[in-house]
Amino acid sequence: MTPTPPPLRLSELHGSLTDPVLDAMNFLNEVVGRFPEAISFAPGRPTEGDFEPEDLARHLATYTRYLEEERGWSRDRIRTQLFQYGRTNGIIHELIARTVAHDEGIEVPPEAVVVTTGCQEGMLLTLRALFARPEDTLLVSSPCYVGITGAARLLGIRVRPVPEGPDGPDPEAVRAAAQAARAAGERPRAFYVVPDFANPTGTSMTTADRERLLDVAAAEDLLILEDDPYGFFVRTGEARPTLKALDRERRVVHLGSFAKTALPGARVGYVLADQEVLGEDGRRSLLADELSKIKSMTTVNTSAVSQAVIGGLLVEAGCRLREANAGTIAYYRTAMDTLLGELERHFPADRRAELGISWNRPDGGFFVVVTVPFAADHKALELSARAYGVLWTPMQDFHLDGGGTHQLRLSCSAQTPERITEGMARLAAFVTDQLEARP
Repeated sequence: MTPTPPPLRLSELHGSLTDPVLDAMNFLNEVVGRFPEAISFAPGRPTEGDFEPEDLARHLATYTRYLEEERGWSRDRIRTQLFQYGRTNGIIHELIARTVAHDEGIEVPPEAVVVTTGCQEGMLLTLRALFARPEDTLLVSSPCYVGITGAARLLGIRVRPVPEGPDGPDPEAVRAAAQAARAAGERPRAFYVVPDFANPTGTSMTTADRERLLDVAAAEDLLILEDDPYGFFVRTGEARPTLKALDRERRVVHLGSFAKTALPGARVGYVLADQEVLGEDGRRSLLADELSKIKSMTTVNTSAVSQAVIGGLLVEAGCRLREANAGTIAYYRTAMDTLLGELERHFPADRRAELGISWNRPDGGFFVVVTVPFAADHKALELSARAYGVLWTPMQDFHLDGGGTHQLRLSCSAQTPERITEGMARLAAFVTDQLEARP
């Protein structure tokens, strides 16, 4: 009989594997899988909208025609482009540069675009390149998307939270956090922020605060890591300029993704990294070139087939994704209006004041945060899923400082108005029962 090998000791594996941030994501995925019949307000997944399987072949054919007819490529060159390993920084960088110029007024050369395997890889590459010293510290708006804090934990990067207000992070709070970091012997290197309809809170920065944040970044010698997956999806008011569109000193590294605006299954993201890098020998390059070196040692290159599908979609849209997303924008607007309306219907002003329940009213995006007078933890989520058939996300998983214990996040992006109405009735029953069960 072959002897059973001794188990690996968790204590001898990387310390991030015992970090609650990594456990939180796995727990949520596990709960969703165990209760497939529950109505889920948990994941921030986009709607499948009008997706059809045959669309993939059409997008691919469109991109092939684009290379042949607009770029003048031979079939042999096109074959190599699609079937072989490709350029590390990506093959659709020119189309992406054209698209962000049309949609956001962001002017960067195609050479400053790094095409990544989802935005998550873009975060990893950027953090690995920028954080070189043990004292380097990442400032993050808190509560914060667990993808960035998890990536920082994997890389052993210190994270310092910046409290978020009703309009996102206060630039003066960013300044105070940078100065506190220096006083503690740290080097504040960059600040991560989702300025539009942030995950998890749904907050958005005013245009004035965006301008002030750029001023603070210059004064404190910070880079800004701008993550902008939700900016298209405005519910009320007008779209606000991205930080990168306002950037005059190349302070902003812009992290983008086509998961919410195009096709999540393609797993294509990008980084706009036009910062100049000066070598010890006087050689000058772009930060994008340095990210490419790291990418060559991780994913080598982003799937050429996935890029071609996204490239074809961009060509079909005339490199104007905001216009192409008009139907999706309307869908998310209706979903958010329905969610907020159902909260109001089940908990009118006098009742919610009596019960101690409140929620924010985002101007767009996917997420609403509800505050309740009981512990909205993993145990409560399990009960909600099992006994009431409704899922949500505990906000405590997004806090770095122990907050959010009495808050839950609702995402309305993947549900129809009818399912939102039914799900909110189930959630109202769960919340009401928890309140009545209190001592």
